[in-house]
Amino acid sequence: MSHMMLPTNANPDGHIHGGDIMKYIDDAAGVVAMKHARTTVVTASIDRLDFHKPVHIGNLLILKASLNSTGRTSMEIGVRVEAEDLRKGIVTHIASAYLTFVALDDSKHPTPVPVYQPSNPKAIRRRKQAQERKACYYQSKNLDD
Repeated sequence: MSHMMLPTNANPDGHIHGGDIMKYIDDAAGVVAMKHARTTVVTASIDRLDFHKPVHIGNLLILKASLNSTGRTSMEIGVRVEAEDLRKGIVTHIASAYLTFVALDDSKHPTPVPVYQPSNPKAIRRRKQAQERKACYYQSKNLDD
């Protein structure tokens, strides 16, 4: 997905609000999740989000989202955010995030999603990394209980 950053997205210094970028991240990830599940999906979580560089009025915000892994009713979606200075043609990595979505049935209860079978080395690597993040998350939850 791409969005032109306009003055309505910015603070008085011309920097785009992080909250606007977060919404675009959620939108892009939601499209990927819904396309995979073919049902209603909701955001369950988003990991830490660090902005590496500012985005300015007039930049083209580019969001690249991909399905990384599936659970029984959940999916991890990765989103890479870039900003392109259209006058200079320079593309800058702004942020990356991992979001978890849950699929819902018509009664708004969690429902199973199709199993994800990655078909190329890059997708296989992303699935393995997602499984490692999930294992670390559950391990940390057990340590805190």
